[in-house]
Amino acid sequence: MVSVKQVVILAGGIGTRLRPLTYKIPKPMIELNNKPFLEYLIDLLKENGIKEVILLLGYLPKKIKEYFGNGSNFGIKIRYSIGDVSFESGKRIKDAGELLDNYFLLMYCDNYWPLDLKKLIEYYEKKKVLASITIYTNKDNFTKSNIKINDNGYVTLYDRERKEKNLSGVEIGFYIINKKVLDIIPDTNLCFEKEIIPKLIHKKQLVGYLTDHRYYSISKIERLPITEKFLKPKKVIFLDRDGVINKKPPKADYVKSFDEFEFLPGSVEAITLLTKKGYGIYIISNQAGIARGIMTENNLKDIHEKMKKELDRHGAKISGIYYCPHGWDEGCECRKPKPGMFFQAAREHYIDLTKAIFIGDDERDVEAGEAAGIKTILVGPNKSFLYVVKEIISIGS
Repeated sequence: MVSVKQVVILAGGIGTRLRPLTYKIPKPMIELNNKPFLEYLIDLLKENGIKEVILLLGYLPKKIKEYFGNGSNFGIKIRYSIGDVSFESGKRIKDAGELLDNYFLLMYCDNYWPLDLKKLIEYYEKKKVLASITIYTNKDNFTKSNIKINDNGYVTLYDRERKEKNLSGVEIGFYIINKKVLDIIPDTNLCFEKEIIPKLIHKKQLVGYLTDHRYYSISKIERLPITEKFLKPKKVIFLDRDGVINKKPPKADYVKSFDEFEFLPGSVEAITLLTKKGYGIYIISNQAGIARGIMTENNLKDIHEKMKKELDRHGAKISGIYYCPHGWDEGCECRKPKPGMFFQAAREHYIDLTKAIFIGDDERDVEAGEAAGIKTILVGPNKSFLYVVKEIISIGS
């Protein structure tokens, strides 16, 4: 069984694209919300049970060592491998060989992604290869794709120039690596991505873990503001609508007008409490009545406008509403139990779904929440929406 308790972070570059910020500080020490970016990564790793971090440094290493020390102040063990500024990523990894566990997670110092290490390891173990890499699916064309995988998950092409067509997404690091990979890294100054990834591809020893969770980066000046927004602490609750906020209509029927919309007991109070406690509240709702011709999107818009107006009267605010108008057989990515609406909301509002909570009322909500990496809580006859909200507030306070 594969155990990953150690992370290796490539953090030796000069950070040319971040100048003038990096003239006096190394790239991972750039502050967002008054906190070095590297500290966010350390926190993320601790949340995933990582016990030790190896920092591969080159440029201004003293700045990093003085801040983090041996990691005792941050609840994690930190060790260092320091090389010349001119060293490429492959040489830095090779030179750190004596410090490395049999299996380790390899990361870049400038990418943040909502890591779920348990899922990464499960995927890696199934594939029985030397290395896996995490790939953002890039369905929203966030940036240019640079990698291709086949239907079995094997990486078939890594295009650093991003010129090939029909690529599968963007490699964002977060590799799980068997230390045996070091056997194919020569003792020369070489780039891991440029020289070793193609070797692993050729040997059919590299698989890709696909994710819809967007990654955030500090690789360029223009990316800093959105990464700062994403990393800014926020409290987020997602709510199913029918059966949580309002009375659920009979099977195969829909709430077609506000006259048919009936708030469930305690739901207005629950949303008011969440609002007062500073939560961003987003509604996620399937509305197949539109596809079936039973109602129109304008009908739905009118219902939601009147619902929000009533909530406003009580000081309850809804930050956003996402709905799927499609039928069961349309193959969309937004209809629960698929998680598309969550990812849309996350992109538009810079939300880390792994730190959010979803309150629903049936098993499709559980499946959707699981697919999106969100903690999901179901309401029912013995556990009301208001009860759940009071529990959440009590734990969070």
